[in-house]
Amino acid sequence: MLTLITAARSLLAYVFVIAYAAIVGGPAVLFNIVTHRHAHLLVLGIACIRTAMAILGIRAVVTGAEHIQHRRAALYTVNHASNVEPPIIFAVLRELTPRLKVVYKAVLRKLPILGRGFDAVGFVPIEREHRERATQAIDSAARSVVSGNSLLMFPEGTRSRTGELLPFKKGAFVLAIKAQAPVVPTAIFGAARAMRPGSPLIWPTTVRVHFGSPIETAGLDISDRDALSTRVRDEVARLLDEAARADAATSGSL
Repeated sequence: MLTLITAARSLLAYVFVIAYAAIVGGPAVLFNIVTHRHAHLLVLGIACIRTAMAILGIRAVVTGAEHIQHRRAALYTVNHASNVEPPIIFAVLRELTPRLKVVYKAVLRKLPILGRGFDAVGFVPIEREHRERATQAIDSAARSVVSGNSLLMFPEGTRSRTGELLPFKKGAFVLAIKAQAPVVPTAIFGAARAMRPGSPLIWPTTVRVHFGSPIETAGLDISDRDALSTRVRDEVARLLDEAARADAATSGSL
């Protein structure tokens, strides 16, 4: 019975997102093309994410919100184990918009409405398999941070199939050092329960988002990127353990 309910909710969420993209997203992108304004795209996008989460029964619990940097640009480096994580994190950080940008896989740029919307709001596509283009993307993202925008990044570079934290790519930390911007280690736990490998179903669950203290990069140079990467990864790993313990404690009390 639970599987049938989950299937129905998943189908409803998929239909809602597709219809929203066509009925609301299309005209919104057209308005952007005509007026060159984009704030409405972020508002509408976040509304879509939050509505889809409500349909699916996904709830986000935030710990360490005091570490979110409201008065200065920062990089939010997040672990990645599920496709539902990026929109959830973006919704959690919605108060930073319109000064919050996302570094995302360039392949998503091929999606007609989504890709055009990403370009319009200043998200940064990256092709990690092409070194020169990836370097150009990092430089573009650094300029965006210097101009006052915060960035949401997933430094593992791909989803972890096991939930274990993968090695971090160096690009995020080169970027942080070039921009001399703080890095806010961020862990998301529980999203892998929502969308299981090989299944289109999205299950209701509670996702925990833990923010750590910002790690400063002022005064660092490119030779410090490995040490910075290690320090940030260690902190994300600690936050993941913290989130897992909190999740277990809550589950055990039910």
